[in-house]
Amino acid sequence: MHRRIIVPSALAAGLLLAIPASAADFQVGAPGIGDSYYPASGNGGYDVSHYDLRLKYQPATDVLEGTATLLATTKQNLSRFNLDLGLKVSEVRVNGRVAKFATSGDHELEVTPATPLEKGKSISVVVRYAGKPSELKIGGWSAWARTPDGAVAAQEPDSAVWWFPSNDHPLDKATFDVSVLVPDGLQAISNGVLQSQSSKLGWTRYNWRSNKPQATYLATLAVGRFDITTDKTANGLPVLNAYSKDLGDNAGAARASVERTTEVAEWLESVFGPYPFNALGGYVPNVTSGFALETQTRPFYSPRQFANGANVSVVVHELAHQWYGDSVSVADWKDIWVNEGFARYSQWLWSEKEGEGTAQELADYVYQTRAADDPFWKVKPGDPGADDQFHAAVYDRGALALQALRNEVGDEAFFRILKGWPQEHAYGNAHVSDFVRYAERVSGKPLAGLFDTWLYQPVKPAAPTTAGAGRTPATGPASRPVRGTVKKQAAKPVQPKSWKKIAETNTLHDAR
Repeated sequence: MHRRIIVPSALAAGLLLAIPASAADFQVGAPGIGDSYYPASGNGGYDVSHYDLRLKYQPATDVLEGTATLLATTKQNLSRFNLDLGLKVSEVRVNGRVAKFATSGDHELEVTPATPLEKGKSISVVVRYAGKPSELKIGGWSAWARTPDGAVAAQEPDSAVWWFPSNDHPLDKATFDVSVLVPDGLQAISNGVLQSQSSKLGWTRYNWRSNKPQATYLATLAVGRFDITTDKTANGLPVLNAYSKDLGDNAGAARASVERTTEVAEWLESVFGPYPFNALGGYVPNVTSGFALETQTRPFYSPRQFANGANVSVVVHELAHQWYGDSVSVADWKDIWVNEGFARYSQWLWSEKEGEGTAQELADYVYQTRAADDPFWKVKPGDPGADDQFHAAVYDRGALALQALRNEVGDEAFFRILKGWPQEHAYGNAHVSDFVRYAERVSGKPLAGLFDTWLYQPVKPAAPTTAGAGRTPATGPASRPVRGTVKKQAAKPVQPKSWKKIAETNTLHDAR
C-alpha cells in the first residue's frame, strides 16, 4: 500500500498549470507601438526577429508580387495582431495554418490566427500579396518612386508598407533576406550582401542578406539599370555602389562623391568606432526627389544632391547614420536628435579634418547668422514635434548642442563619448535622455542643464565665453583653444569654406 499526501496549496497550483488559458486571457495586439508622433506606426503584442521576402516586380506595369515570411515572438497572449501593409493581401498563414484577415485604416492588416497565440512563443507568419505600390498614398505621400526603368522604395519615417508587411517602427528591428525577381537586363539592389543571382526564362533573381538588426524604414529596394562598382575594404568588407545609367549631367559628380564611401567610412571608424554592419556602399537611382537617406549598409542618394558638383559631405552624413540612427536607433520618433544632430556634427568634423573650417567655426557661424527672433530657435531638437522633425534646427542646433558638450567636457571625454555610445547601444534603441545620462557618466559632469538649454528651450541661448584646451582625433593636436560653444557676436560672421557644401545637404529630408 502506498499513501498520497496532497498539500492543498500544491494541488491548487497543479490544477492551475493543467488548465489551459481561457479565451478571456487572450487579447488583441495594439494597432500601434506607442510612438509619440506616429501612434499608428508599428504594432503591439509581438517582436519580429527576421523577414524573408520573395518578390517579383515588373516595371512595365508597376506590379509587385510578394510572399513575406516573418519570424516573431509573442509578447502577450494574442487573439489577434496587426501588421503594417498597404497592398492587397490574398492569403495569411500563422504557424502553417490559414488565418483570417481584414484591413482597416491606411495600412493595418488585422490577422486572426486559427488558434490563439500564447505569450513567449515563436511564430511564423506568411503573407501573400500583390499590387501597384505607386498607387498607394498615405497622408498624401508615397515612399515608392517610379523611375524610367524601374522603381525605388526609400523614405522616412515609413517606407515598408509600400512593399512588404512588417511591424513598421524602429523599436522592432530584425534581420532581412530579400530575394527579388526582375526582367532580364535589370538589376535589383537592396541592403547588405548580394548572396547570389541567377537567370531563367527571361527573369533574373537577386538574393540579398542583411545580417544585423535593421529597422523597417531602413530596408530599401531599387530596380533598374545600374552601373555597379564593387570592391573590398582593407578589412575585407564588401563594397557595392550603384548608379542609374541615365543620371545625365549629375553622373560624374555622383560617382566622384559616392566612390569615396570607403575612405569616409574608414575615417568615421576613427571617430565612432568599428563599422557595425556586413556591407558598405550607396546607390543613386534616377529619381526626381532631392533627399538622401541612410538605408542600412547602402545609403540612397537623389541625383539632385550632386547637381552643383561633387559633395562628399552628404556621404559623410549618411554614413555617420550607420552608427547614429541605424545601429543605435530612436526609441521614439521624438528622439530624432540622436540621429540627425550627430550626422550633422560629423559633417562639421569632416570639415575640420579637411581644413575647411573647424567645428567651432561652423558653430560660431550658425549661431551668429541666426537672429534671436529667428523661428529656428523656437524648434526644440530634443522634441521638435512631428511637423518639425526634419527642421534645420534639428540638424544645426542639434550640432550646436554637441559643440557645447565638447567645450564643456573637453576633447578627450567628448570623443570617448562619441565612440563609446554606439558600442554600448549597438543594434538597439535609445532616447535623448539615455544619451544625456551616458555623457554624464563618461565625463563625470552634470550635463542636464546644458542639454536642456540647447535641446529644449525655445529661445536663442546666451553665448558662453568659457575657454579650455584639448585635441581631436579628427585633426591631430589642437593648436587652437577649445572655446565656448560660440564666440562673442562678431560684427560680420565669417563663412567657413565648407559651409556651402554642408548647406546643400539641408534638402536631405525635403521629400516629407
